[in-house]
Amino acid sequence: METFYSHGKLLITSEYLVLKGAKALAIPCNKGQILKFNSNSSKTLNWKSYDLNDNIWFEAIFECKNLNCVKSKQTSTAKSLSNILKEIRKIKPEFLSFNGGNIETKLEFNLNWGLGSSSTLISNLSKWNKLNPYKLLSKTFGGSGYDIACSLAENPIIYEIGNNKFYNTTFNPPFKDKLFFIYQNKKQNSKIEVKRFNKIKVNKKIMDNINSITKILSKTKNQEEFNYLIVEHEKLISNVINKTPIKKLKFSDFKGEIKSLGAWGGDFILASGIDSPEYFKSKGYNTVINFSDMVYHKAN
Repeated sequence: METFYSHGKLLITSEYLVLKGAKALAIPCNKGQILKFNSNSSKTLNWKSYDLNDNIWFEAIFECKNLNCVKSKQTSTAKSLSNILKEIRKIKPEFLSFNGGNIETKLEFNLNWGLGSSSTLISNLSKWNKLNPYKLLSKTFGGSGYDIACSLAENPIIYEIGNNKFYNTTFNPPFKDKLFFIYQNKKQNSKIEVKRFNKIKVNKKIMDNINSITKILSKTKNQEEFNYLIVEHEKLISNVINKTPIKKLKFSDFKGEIKSLGAWGGDFILASGIDSPEYFKSKGYNTVINFSDMVYHKAN
């Protein structure tokens, strides 16, 4: 049996603008996805995907000859996965050409959380087949590639889309016990948001400002400065995409600051404030994860 593992992801700064080349602070998550492959002499690939609670949420059978799905109740997901397998064969013609097998994947986080069920899959499939994961991503789901970088990283990173560059950064603030990630009870369709954003022109001054915020925010030891940078970042992105910042929209009475993460309107937000868990749970947001439980640091 071959086993592969990749970390989930969250984009802390430069949402949207990372697609235009802005430097982004991103984190590999403590939770990720496992992929196991057992080879056999059959002519089919039997696929089972397990969720956080070990329940099968997807299963399918693919013919190795053409990598078409021959059996699945989830036709849309099966078709998407078939396309990924076909792209792997285009890059690596011998892929499943001589044998079949069984694949099991296991998510360590809730499927709806937007922490990278797709990117961790692409990363694991690439590790299994010794492929460039950024190339496979570009042929399938697309995007900036920061999520692939997180799947490979062992500490928080600064990521840049040009040549898929990333390097480790010391994002581990002394006030991390006052930082929380809150799930907004809905998943945002990032593809739609990206398509809308790609039509927007962004000037160099905005990019420079975002890059500056990313650099300082990733290293600051002062929570007041951190909160100030969150506010400035929210203002900049708000003006670019013409959307209201989440704090003003939903949490104006929160004693602290709040930042959207990734595509605005869904998935997770970041809150900087002492009473965050109680405040958000009182408003019906029960998934509140502290910094140390979300962010992966190999050094720790």
